[in-house]
Amino acid sequence: MQNILITGCSSGIGYCCAKGLKALGYRVVASARKPKDVSQLQSEGFDALLLDVSDSASIKKAVAELKSLCNEELYAVFHNGAYGQTGAVEDLNRSTLEKQFATNVFGWIELTNSLIPLLREQPSARIIFNSSVLGLIALPYRGAYNASKYAIEGFADTLRLELRSSNIDVSLIEPGPVESKFRQNALAALKANVDIENSVHKFKYQKQIKRMEKVGPAAPFTLPADAVLKKVVHALESQHPKPRYYVTFPTYLFGTLRRLLPTRWLDKVLIFVSKSEME
Repeated sequence: MQNILITGCSSGIGYCCAKGLKALGYRVVASARKPKDVSQLQSEGFDALLLDVSDSASIKKAVAELKSLCNEELYAVFHNGAYGQTGAVEDLNRSTLEKQFATNVFGWIELTNSLIPLLREQPSARIIFNSSVLGLIALPYRGAYNASKYAIEGFADTLRLELRSSNIDVSLIEPGPVESKFRQNALAALKANVDIENSVHKFKYQKQIKRMEKVGPAAPFTLPADAVLKKVVHALESQHPKPRYYVTFPTYLFGTLRRLLPTRWLDKVLIFVSKSEME
């Protein structure tokens, strides 16, 4: 039985992948940052850890517990726990940006570096990062999240090159719109960290809030979380896992357009697709 650590398992993609991989026979160590979510995962039969990737002390404690749980045998880690900070770049202060990067980037890399010695001891191993279509292209009012995912893309690409002669394969998952609580969490972050009333973007924020409060999928081509699970399974089980896994139609589309179009042309496309939020 192969051991895999998954971060951000309280809901959405992380929870779906934890359940799916457990059903396939993996020993899933599921993590969450809230004690109540850890308790819920444990009640469902998971080995579960309390892990807040924005906190170095929490990472160190979780890694120590993981080593004990797995007898220092770890096949894979799937980095999933993250959130999206929305807001115009000019409205994001340093503290807000640091929080975004602490969770979405610094914590992931710190955890990865803590686990690489374990992964090196296995005959083969996997590191999987859950990135985003917004790690490939930028959209207005997502600057902090865009930047965090661009950073993860860079780290993962570099790590793949550095580990090319090892037993560890590195993959990126590029989901696009997937059913989860991501939108609700992004809305909470917007309201908490952006001075909407005093922003020159106030009316555009109001448009965004209306969209984000919508019940059901807010973006076309939204897929259920098990679409990501299928890609994660391939990354875990293929003898030659792909460096990147596109999941939804928008990811395939924008990944292709980024390669084909001049930057100014791509900008026009991106402004057009985000027009409903900006008028």
